[in-house]
Amino acid sequence: MPRFSVIVPAYQVQPYLHDCLRSVLTQDFTDFELIAVDDRSPDACGSIIDDAAAHDPRVRPVHLTDNVGLGPARNAGLGRATGDYVLFLDGDDTLAPGALRAIAERLAATGEPEVLLFDYARVYWTGRAVRNVRAELLRQSGPESFRLDDRPELLRLLMVAWNKAYRRDFLAREGFTFPPGYYEDTPWTYPVLLTARSLAVLDRVCVHYRQRRRGGILRTPSRRHLDVFDQYDRVFRFLDSRPDLAHWRPALFQRMLDHLAAVFTSPGRLPRGARAEFFRRAGAHHRRYRPGGATSPPGRAWWRGLLLRIGARRVFQFLRGADRMRRRAAELGAAAYVRLRAVALRAHYRVQRLRPLDRRLAVFAAYWNKGYACNPAAIEAKVRELAPHIRTAWITTREHAHTLPPGVRRLHPGSPAYWTALARAAYLVNNVNFTPRLRKRPGQIHLQTHHGTPLKHMGLDLLDRPAAARSIDFNELLERVDHWDFSLSANRHSTLVWERVYPSGYATLEYGFPRNDVFQRATAEDVARVRERLGVPEGATAVLYAPTHRDYQRGYLPRLDLGRVARALGPGFVFLVRPHYFYGPDGPHGAVGADGAHGLPGEAAGGRVIDVSGHTGVEELCLAADALLTDYSSIMFDYANLDRPIVIHADDWDAYRAARGTYFDITTAPPGPVTRSEDELIEVFATSAWCDPRHDARRAAFRARFCPHDDGRAAERVVRRVFLGEPSESLP
Repeated sequence: MPRFSVIVPAYQVQPYLHDCLRSVLTQDFTDFELIAVDDRSPDACGSIIDDAAAHDPRVRPVHLTDNVGLGPARNAGLGRATGDYVLFLDGDDTLAPGALRAIAERLAATGEPEVLLFDYARVYWTGRAVRNVRAELLRQSGPESFRLDDRPELLRLLMVAWNKAYRRDFLAREGFTFPPGYYEDTPWTYPVLLTARSLAVLDRVCVHYRQRRRGGILRTPSRRHLDVFDQYDRVFRFLDSRPDLAHWRPALFQRMLDHLAAVFTSPGRLPRGARAEFFRRAGAHHRRYRPGGATSPPGRAWWRGLLLRIGARRVFQFLRGADRMRRRAAELGAAAYVRLRAVALRAHYRVQRLRPLDRRLAVFAAYWNKGYACNPAAIEAKVRELAPHIRTAWITTREHAHTLPPGVRRLHPGSPAYWTALARAAYLVNNVNFTPRLRKRPGQIHLQTHHGTPLKHMGLDLLDRPAAARSIDFNELLERVDHWDFSLSANRHSTLVWERVYPSGYATLEYGFPRNDVFQRATAEDVARVRERLGVPEGATAVLYAPTHRDYQRGYLPRLDLGRVARALGPGFVFLVRPHYFYGPDGPHGAVGADGAHGLPGEAAGGRVIDVSGHTGVEELCLAADALLTDYSSIMFDYANLDRPIVIHADDWDAYRAARGTYFDITTAPPGPVTRSEDELIEVFATSAWCDPRHDARRAAFRARFCPHDDGRAAERVVRRVFLGEPSESLP
């Protein structure tokens, strides 16, 4: 008997069915049967299912003689299921990698509950993936296993069948089946949740919910949307048959009202001729199922319920239109305020630029104002130490204000104080770019620190790399470069690259990277404190996994199934996972991947995969790690200072190099072993090849080439040269 029965009904989803079936069959957890139900589909769904069955014995094809609809098609699959647990997956959706193993391990950890609820992400035709906005409801709180009475807020989750795993004996005991018609999930999901004696949650995206551009049921006008009334009749008949569940009636009544209002107000669902009938039936349901003495809370829900009850459709539509107009007016007012504020701030900035420069003020920023980090942070700290007469201020948002050391003034981006500081500060330090509205004044000193040694093409070298350059305005880029007075370089390779791809009249300071000074000063006690703070178990080998972004991919797509890797290596290894800084809610490339936590299966790996994406100081992560696992990220050049093992995972080297361009072949002169597949990577760590002494010479040569100036005094050299005006020849 398999652990899971995955039931996939298919009707007119031939463009997506291959991906759906493949997403199940390629799961690393293999103890399942896949019951694919051809609901008499007029397209190629039936042959796609038969082809999958011919190649994989776990596929059990079911061909219905009539088109019965989604609910009865699921019932046909359910009747043939033999697994301990049942999962449903629509034919145009997919399982996330590692989902079945994560579900299996969560079921075992929570005592085999009757229902496990897990998360999903909407995946749009553009490739953009957005996690469920109510994902916080799935976080573990209280007992591992519970009843719905303990966590009634779970009713706010999307009421669908495919975001849950069901114990099959529970479904058989209660006799649950799907009804015909649209919105068949409604009279299935509510009774299931209310009846289950044990529920559990898994805070992980397990399903990718495809948002079809056209053709989806929720975007197709049809009278069948009136089926929603029959479905709620079934819900309340179920409640009437179970007096012990009567206390749920007010909550389900409110959910019904919200659902009916959503169907009525959603464009593209109801044909024009069905709208009046829908509203009349909604009012009848309101009157029929309204609990005695129930009152909606004041506000939109209250008047919406009242108008439904008395059948005032035109008033409902008028007030809804008025509400839309009110919101639009508020949006226009807010936009006007933003425009007026921008005009006022530009005027303020121009006025401030007429005032004398403040020779005792230095303004710092890093990574598009994300917090206190990188070379600017190391330099700022050294300015306070060696040049206390200079006041420092740091540009960052409230979200990252906690990263600032005590006594460092915060400048909120776009505020009047921010513009005043940019207009009057004598020193401007950044590792990326300041706002393009900055107009550098005579006498201002701009220090560009950069934030890594370049392996990939940068600057003007991207002119012939459209996939990487995308929307770069190269004229604007060079105008910003012309602001630089100093360009910081870690090594000769960087110096030669920066001066060619960012041509201008600045002076290069080949002093090493200040952010790496800590590697020369940190003690064993410092390392132990960081590891404890990150949750690294004592005695475990900590591997920092820090991949870079891909210009040829849209958004963050994990290259490794870290849950599988961690399980294969056992409890002796812990992975600290740090995705590229582009992939964050305030990063320049937008949000992270669909799994919320960058696709990291922390629970599935028994806690041996730790998401450290929110940790501001990457230097601390390097100190905590016994080894670095990366692909083409510049972090390898910094980590080399620690003389610890480095593993390069280059599974897509040819594609990466073709899209981005690189200055040398990291696979022919690496600082450690190079792997090309996940299995090869597992073998490297499992056999201790990752720390083989034969790699010591490679690592030493790599360090000599790229870290010649990292002696722990780079920040001091910068401060003495730029802020104190000492000549280069006198610097330590």
